[in-house]
Parts: sequence; structure tokens; C-alpha cells
Amino acid sequence: MTARWMLAAFHLLALGIGLGAVWARARALRAPLDSQGAFKRVFYADSLWGIAALIWITTGVTRAFGGFEKGTSYYMRNGFFLAKMALLITILCLEVWPMVTLIRWRLLVRRGERVRTDRASSMAWISIVEAVLVILMVFAATAMARGLGAGAVG
Repeated sequence: MTARWMLAAFHLLALGIGLGAVWARARALRAPLDSQGAFKRVFYADSLWGIAALIWITTGVTRAFGGFEKGTSYYMRNGFFLAKMALLITILCLEVWPMVTLIRWRLLVRRGERVRTDRASSMAWISIVEAVLVILMVFAATAMARGLGAGAVG
């Protein structure tokens, strides 16, 4: 029981951290990126987003497939769980370009080289879309937790 509780608690904490971080990253990317402090804000928010994603995915996989909750068969037959996973995969696909770009930016900033920031607004929009998708995941998760969508697939 304690393990289930802790997994659920960390899963929810990651949600709060991640949603705040991806929103903060969007705001930081929309601001002028003309100083070390501006890049620091982008990198800090991006790091929190990445940490939250790791916690979220690790606890989610453990809860769904590690025998701690309702069981794998329940989740795999639940339409809302499958929708939640589709939203997660969409977020992960959207995140590839910003992740790679921000890793490159970090290296350039660390070396003191100039960073081309002309695509920052595109990454900000992606971050906003990801935030909306996270919110939709919450609706899918709460529906699933209340037994909706059970047996809807398969």
C-alpha cells in the first residue's frame, strides 16, 4: 500500500512540476534572449521539464505495468488509458526538436559562442501545445481512474 501511495504521489508531483516547467519554458523562449540570464531561465525551465518527464514516465510505467495498481490488462483495455498514452507519445514526438536544439544551445552558451535564436518562438509554441496536451492527459487519467473507458477497446 505504501509503494502504491508513493508512486501515485510522485506521479502527481511530476505533473505539477512538468506543467509549470513547460509553461515557464514557453514564456522564457518568448522573452528576448539577449543575456546569460535569459538563457539561464530557458535552461532551468527545460531541465525541470525533463526531470518531471523522467519521474512521470518512470512512475507511470511502474504503476501501470509493475503490478502496483489495477493490472496491465485493465490499462490495455481502457480507452482513456490508450488516449493518455497517445497524448504522451505526441508530446514526446513534439519534444524531439526542442530537446535537441536546447542541448545545442547549452553547448554553445557554455563555450561562449553565439546562439541563433530565430526559432525560439516556434519552440515556445511547441511548449504551449505540450502544456495543453498535458492538461488533456489529466482529463484522460481522471476518467480512467473513475472506471470510465474500461473495456472500451478490444
